[in-house]
Amino acid sequence: MRKPIVAGNWKMNGNLFRVKALAGEIVRGLSVNPVRECEVVLLPTFVHLTTANRLASGTDIAIGSQDLDERNEGAVTGGISASILKDAGCSFALCGHSERRTLFAENDNQVASKFAAAIDAGLIPILCLGETLAQRERGKTADVVFAQLDAVLERVGFKGFSRAVLAYEPIWAIGTGQSATPEQVEEVHASLRERLAKGSSEVAESIRILYGGSVRVDNALRLFANENVDGGLIGGAALDSESFLKICHKADATVC
Repeated sequence: MRKPIVAGNWKMNGNLFRVKALAGEIVRGLSVNPVRECEVVLLPTFVHLTTANRLASGTDIAIGSQDLDERNEGAVTGGISASILKDAGCSFALCGHSERRTLFAENDNQVASKFAAAIDAGLIPILCLGETLAQRERGKTADVVFAQLDAVLERVGFKGFSRAVLAYEPIWAIGTGQSATPEQVEEVHASLRERLAKGSSEVAESIRILYGGSVRVDNALRLFANENVDGGLIGGAALDSESFLKICHKADATVC
């Protein structure tokens, strides 16, 4: 049985006061009503990583970054390397979130380099994959997510995914309130697992595949109950501690 993950991506939201309040509410909520199996990850902005890490100290809550630079050091003004993130208390790092691909024109090769850098530093990369609405309507979903996955496989091989996490996030469902149906999600997740099984049945069986895209309290359990869904990458609902905690417990309830 794969251990589910619920990762809260706070994106570019919150000042120091709000980050302290939100992280504190989540820490207290899980202390009073803990999850049994679900792994909880918080993904604040770079400047709030150490604050979140300090507040989560002594708990089972993990901290991760929303991005990283593919280079380890050097004259890269504004860059944040995987080793720096490790120093800041990160255990996880998002790679290839759709907003990075869209807003910053990150391509598959750059995402693969970031994924490799995360692995080399001992971080657990969360590789984000997903298609646009136009691509889905043309029946290209599998082609798109396989191309994104294959670019990383070419860089690190199947062994490189032994400690990684995948997150399927259809771009048309992110922040729109329009979630993919459980059937649509399961189809993509199953196809990703089948793709990995061609190179390593062990990796395919053990890797955790999250769903991200308008996950809410009212649809979380239906999404997470799918055989090939191992939790969620949560955006908007992660900014409300009550909703986020309920989603964590929805994921926890799927573990037999």
